[in-house]
Amino acid sequence: MSAESTEAIYDANADRWAREERVLLSDFTARPFVVDELGPLAGAHVLDLGCGEGYVARLVAKAGAASVFGVDVSTEMVQNARLATPIGGSCVTTFEAGDAATLTHFTRDTYERVMAVFLFNYLTRAEMTAVLRTVRARLAPGGRFVFTVPHPCFPYMRAPSPPFFFETEGWSYFAGVDRTYEGRIWRRDGAALPVRCVHKTFSDYFAALAEAGFSALPKVVELKVTDEHVAYDRAFFEPLVGFPLHVLFRVEAT
Repeated sequence: MSAESTEAIYDANADRWAREERVLLSDFTARPFVVDELGPLAGAHVLDLGCGEGYVARLVAKAGAASVFGVDVSTEMVQNARLATPIGGSCVTTFEAGDAATLTHFTRDTYERVMAVFLFNYLTRAEMTAVLRTVRARLAPGGRFVFTVPHPCFPYMRAPSPPFFFETEGWSYFAGVDRTYEGRIWRRDGAALPVRCVHKTFSDYFAALAEAGFSALPKVVELKVTDEHVAYDRAFFEPLVGFPLHVLFRVEAT
C-alpha cells in the first residue's frame, strides 16, 4: 500500500483527468450508465460526491438537471471542474473541496438525485457507511442514489496489465477487505492514470446500505466491455472482454 494520500495522487494527476469527451476506459464502460440510471434528470437537484473534475456533473447538467453540487477531496480536481467548459442551459453548478465522509456543508437540505462515481473504492467500510448515512439523510423522498465501484472480483481475475488493473499483493477476496490495492486505468491515447481500490465484498456493500437506513433492495448492474466498445476500438477494449469491470448500484429513497 502506498503511503501517499488519495488527495495527493489526484492533485498530482488532475490535468491528466481533465477531458471534454470520452477518453478513459470507464468513460465508456461505466459513466454513461450512471447518467441513464439517474434519469429522468429534468429539473432535478443533484449531489455529486467524489465529483473529480466534473465530467459526470457536466453530463448530468446536459441532461437537464436544475443544479449540481459537486464535492471532491482534491482541490486541483475541483479547480479543473470550475474551469471546464460549461454546459449550455440553466443548470447551476457548484464545486467545492471537501471530504465526503465528514461533509457538513450542502447547497440544499435535500436532493432528488445523488451520485458517487468511483468514490467508495477510496474509502474503508466505516467511511463508506458514514457517507451512505449522509446520502440517506439528504436524499429527498422518492429520490434516487446511484454509485459505481470496481467489481469486487475483478482484481483477482486478471494479471496486472493494460488497460485496467489492481495489484492484490497476494491478498484473497475475503482476507483483503479494507486493504488498499493500487492500480492503473488507461486513456485511449495511451496514458495511464493511478487509481486505487479499498477492497470490499459484495456483502459489505449490501450491509452498509442497510446500516445506513436504505430498506429497499438496490438495482445491481455488473458493467463490462460490450460488442459496441470492441467495434469502436478493438485494440483498446478487447483485452477486457469477458471480465466484470465495475458494479453499479441504484437505490431509491422510500
